[in-house]
Amino acid sequence: MNDLVISCKNLSKIYQDGSNQVEVLKGVDLALQQGEMLAIVGSSGSGKSTLLHILGTLDTASSGSAKIKNQDVAKLSRTEQAAFRNKNLGFIYQFHHLLMEFSAVENVAMPLLIKGLSAKDANAQALDMLEKVGLAHRSSHKPSALSGGERQRVAIARALVTKPALVLADEPTGNLDKQNAIKIYDLINELNQSLNTSFVVVTHDLELADKLGKIAYLDDGKLAIKESQHVA
Repeated sequence: MNDLVISCKNLSKIYQDGSNQVEVLKGVDLALQQGEMLAIVGSSGSGKSTLLHILGTLDTASSGSAKIKNQDVAKLSRTEQAAFRNKNLGFIYQFHHLLMEFSAVENVAMPLLIKGLSAKDANAQALDMLEKVGLAHRSSHKPSALSGGERQRVAIARALVTKPALVLADEPTGNLDKQNAIKIYDLINELNQSLNTSFVVVTHDLELADKLGKIAYLDDGKLAIKESQHVA
């Protein structure tokens, strides 16, 4: 059996809204094996992004536990969490968040430079990852010279260049047309199979969510998981 990359037990999140308490997550249990993929769907405000932020050590739960690679991330200091993110996690957002003044290869190399690699080694690994997402020929181009789909592929390459155990994606195709959205999901499937990286993808698109291995429905703070009927 593969190792668990995510293990959440009785996870709850409560926000204070004036004199009122709003319980966004209510006793969420979640387990994901290394190499598995999960789509999280639900209405706006259902807590999808909150759950993703807790998994990514960007927020903390009010109660319960969230373990990533068997590490209770809430018990780490902020400095330790930052190091943990750099080593184990990759992030993809709806907006690519590329640095506009740098080329594609320089953007992808950034996490490796932060990790302490030399510029030569970081750029070599970044170029290799750009080749995996089909953009090696655009490596010297700045984001302003790339299409929306190409920018998102650069963002995916950046998320994967450190070879993380887990990639967390928040509406990664929300800014793309249908054709490019399908290409991005196909690319995620290909990279999952070739690199054995786990993916948790928040999306509003049920058709695209069905291309991943599992679908989790988040409703009224509670999570229900089913196997996808179709995996591309």
